[in-house]
Amino acid sequence: MNADDLKALRTPIVILAVIIIIGAVAIFYLNQSLGALHRDFAQQTNQMREARTRLQRSGDEKQVIVRQLPAYRNLERIGFVGEEQRLNWVEGLRLSNQQSQLFGITYQIGAQQPYPYAAELNPGQLTINHSLMKMNFNLLHEGDLMRLLTTLGKQGAGFFAVNHCQIDRTGSANINPGSAMRYQPNLRGECELSWITVRAPLSPGATEQKP
Repeated sequence: MNADDLKALRTPIVILAVIIIIGAVAIFYLNQSLGALHRDFAQQTNQMREARTRLQRSGDEKQVIVRQLPAYRNLERIGFVGEEQRLNWVEGLRLSNQQSQLFGITYQIGAQQPYPYAAELNPGQLTINHSLMKMNFNLLHEGDLMRLLTTLGKQGAGFFAVNHCQIDRTGSANINPGSAMRYQPNLRGECELSWITVRAPLSPGATEQKP
């Protein structure tokens, strides 16, 4: 190969070099683009998977809500969830006295306050309150007390816990010989109940409504 041949090949060699450089640059940018596409595809795949998971979770939560809603509504109806329903408590007490055939009940209801044993129930974000009710009543015999509490529990007037009860014998001065009642009370009873209510946390932006 002489000088003339090299001179004739100079232009094709330069063109070939330029083509190789352009091809290398094109391959580099193609690899970069493919890498970006792979990353975008992986990101879109992850987002789609997360969206599908959220959708499935929301569907599961909806099924749980639909399944538990009747029970929740019933707890609202009897006054265990939401605001106190003191009128229902008093009506339940009146009916229990009547159905248990007692001699009348006097009562006192205190102000609502946090339930002292709430932490033991692990309520999470729920707020558990209670109101103390002190009851005084007369009994024919000891079995009337359990019948009263059982009847009160069946009234559906709310949820209560018995803190303590005490029974004492009545004196002869309480017996009225001229009374038209067939039976006379032999015992005096006193009980303290905790009427318990549960409230869910307020949603963001909501304000508590006070009576």
